[in-house]
Amino acid sequence: MTSTIANTRFSVLDRSRTREGQDAPEALRDTVRLARQLESLGYHRFWVSEHHSVPGVAGSAPTVLAAAVAAATSTIRVGTGGVMLPNHRPLVVAEQFGVLESLFPGRIDMGLGRSVGFTDGIRRALGKDKRAMDLTDFAERIGELLGWFTGDQALYPQVHALPAEGLRPEPFVLAMGEGADIAAAAGLPMVVGDLRGRDRMLRAVERYRAGFRPSAWSQRPQVIIAGTVAVAGSEEEARRLLVPEAWSMAHSRTRGVFPPLAPAGRIETLPMTAKEREFYESGLRGHVQGTEEQVAAALESVIGETGADEVLVTTSTYDRDALLESFTRLARVAELGRVPVPNPPIHSAG
Repeated sequence: MTSTIANTRFSVLDRSRTREGQDAPEALRDTVRLARQLESLGYHRFWVSEHHSVPGVAGSAPTVLAAAVAAATSTIRVGTGGVMLPNHRPLVVAEQFGVLESLFPGRIDMGLGRSVGFTDGIRRALGKDKRAMDLTDFAERIGELLGWFTGDQALYPQVHALPAEGLRPEPFVLAMGEGADIAAAAGLPMVVGDLRGRDRMLRAVERYRAGFRPSAWSQRPQVIIAGTVAVAGSEEEARRLLVPEAWSMAHSRTRGVFPPLAPAGRIETLPMTAKEREFYESGLRGHVQGTEEQVAAALESVIGETGADEVLVTTSTYDRDALLESFTRLARVAELGRVPVPNPPIHSAG
């Protein structure tokens, strides 16, 4: 292991993907189980996501699921990657995270994104449209949300977010491109992905660091890079971990349906149209994958290029045992739980 990797935190985002033959409740229970396993391996934080009306994803209520994860664990940080702020009133988000921080003090992360529903129908059901993703509106919502915690919000005099006011869950902005400006101006840590778009990622990181303004939440710029990492005993085994997600994405891009994850062996025998094959092969390329030695070299490269403080692993696959083995091998690469990782407070006292 290199000093670069040793000084980097490693965390996981799980989207509660369903598998063929498995229902959504089982996928959610798998998420909680995985969090406990990753805590024992020494991962720094565990995040859950927000998706609406996506058949292959069970995670639709991230703060509720985060509460279940936090209750089932004791040391790992728990949060959202993220709550999609355009879908919610900032007051309600503040109240929810205030409850989480009250119940699990010092362990709660508040990852915030600006996506809305995937289709017009979902957006209508949420009472939103694509205009809800406006960058200016997103920045204003973040400002209001943080103000509910500090007590400084001025839009609604004599209204208080309880029990959030005075508490400090750790806020993060999920950002690419211009979203980096919002994270920088707010003085918040930034999560940027994915690892396959290296040039775009580097531009976002540079933009963020150049514009960062210290705040009560973070005195320095902090960068978390996110993406798929697959580690196995051989290159071929690592590639097979990627097959279910690659096919699911190809299927959604060509048929408009995001299906549950299927076994890699069956997918590899499927007839595919030229367009499906194109998307499928694209989905297999560019990830950090391979043996422990290969993944260590790849991580050293991307962490060195970006100067990242942390890697957020977003890998999904059909075989849960193989997924846990991949996380176990990655923990071995980084010597998680055995090598102290610097983790200075990201917000100032008071």
